[in-house]
Amino acid sequence: MNIPNFINEWLAASNAFDTQKYLEFYNDDAILDDPSVGKQFKGHEGIKEYFDNYFIGYNTDTQLVNLNVKGIESAHLEVNFTGTFAEGTIGGIFDFKFKNEKIIFVKADLIH
Repeated sequence: MNIPNFINEWLAASNAFDTQKYLEFYNDDAILDDPSVGKQFKGHEGIKEYFDNYFIGYNTDTQLVNLNVKGIESAHLEVNFTGTFAEGTIGGIFDFKFKNEKIIFVKADLIH
């Protein structure tokens, strides 16, 4: 698995608001944990809710700042978000765990 390519394609799907393509990057039973919204989102249904509310809903564009690949099954991503939310621009992180070339777990958080 080429993690940098995977992350770039994941970001492209996110920024295109392509929900179906975005969900294809996740295992069916993946968990997305976002303490900044106080909730875990489970499976494709939960992750779709997260994507609809916080990315499509706020017209969020996500730009890569730094990617640190930590072996074949994990990576740490730093990003900048811009959108229609109050701050306009805000930093964020994603800590990924991969299984079978898909995301099995990701912790997302905002950085102020």
